[in-house]
Amino acid sequence: MLILATLARGSAHGYALAEALRTASRGEFDVPEGSLYPALHRLERAGAITSEWVHDGRRRRVYAITAAGATQLQHERSAWQRFADGVASTLAAPAIRPAVQGV
Repeated sequence: MLILATLARGSAHGYALAEALRTASRGEFDVPEGSLYPALHRLERAGAITSEWVHDGRRRRVYAITAAGATQLQHERSAWQRFADGVASTLAAPAIRPAVQGV
């Protein structure tokens, strides 16, 4: 979901994508290449992203979100919001009254 959300803001090559994830998360998501590229390949095989080789002084593979990826992102954001709302509700719930013993 985070990769798709980042690519929804614009296409990027792997290093730029990792840097954008790190920056947007204020350093919480420092994704190593060994995790990022397999995830990108899985997303590409699933049709959520596309890639192409670009030559801008260096040869780089640039990734972009597809329409299917944007739909997937929308579903994943909704699922995440339901999960986050459930966690927030649980954390904010009033204390449970202890059971009365001997009754």
